[in-house]
Amino acid sequence: MSNQDETPEPENRLRKELPEEVPQTASEAADAAEEKPEPGLTGRRRLVQGLWPPRVTRAQLIVAVLLFGLGFGLAVQVASNSDSDSALRGARQEDLVRILDELDDRTQRLDDEKQGLEKQRDELENSSDQAEEARKQTVEKEKQLGILAGTVAAQGPGITMTIEDTKGTVEADMLLDAIQELRAAGAEAIQVNDVRVVAGTYLTDSGKSVSVDGNKINAPYRFKVIGKPADLEPALNIPGGVVQTLEKEQATVTVERSNKIVVDALRAAKRPDYARSSSR
Repeated sequence: MSNQDETPEPENRLRKELPEEVPQTASEAADAAEEKPEPGLTGRRRLVQGLWPPRVTRAQLIVAVLLFGLGFGLAVQVASNSDSDSALRGARQEDLVRILDELDDRTQRLDDEKQGLEKQRDELENSSDQAEEARKQTVEKEKQLGILAGTVAAQGPGITMTIEDTKGTVEADMLLDAIQELRAAGAEAIQVNDVRVVAGTYLTDSGKSVSVDGNKINAPYRFKVIGKPADLEPALNIPGGVVQTLEKEQATVTVERSNKIVVDALRAAKRPDYARSSSR
């Protein structure tokens, strides 16, 4: 009888076998409170609360900086292209046609030079006497290099450009721009007054005059240029080019074509101090 009284009921035995409930921590309670939507909030307000304040991760910040840099670079590129095109945007139709013709002429000159070099190569490969052919080409190349170096005189078709500077406003950089424009148009030999222009020529201001390679020259500045006249003259007269720039400085510019231009100012051949031929 006493044994039956001591036996626990089934419900009490099951509660003793289950573990006691773990009390909820403070952090878990706070998270649960945040996740639980406030009563009375609409879906739109819950969406606004989820988006603001924004939660930006480090990866998102890096991507945003990279996208900003890319956009800024594209904007700068578009702006620079717009500035370079603005000079041509206001040009007349005949001026644009002239510029296109000049670009076509430059391309043709490069093609002709390429074909000439290929012809020389073929002649060397196919000649029965390769030594004699090489000697001929060497002599011809020496003459060409002598013209470019200014050590020999040259003659041929070209132009003469005369710059009258009564106000003394023409500076060295303006004459240098003229030389660069002529070279780009295919000038093969240039002489300014009595000074031969070569690859290493430099110009400096000397009071109201200009010095070319240390040689002082005075106005009027006379350019004798050998090259294709149909390319040289338009290159000087393009909108915003050499002639217009000089005329803005109250200088008078005249350009004349000729079938025979003589460039006879010579430069002494300079012997290098340190460089020696590596051929044996």
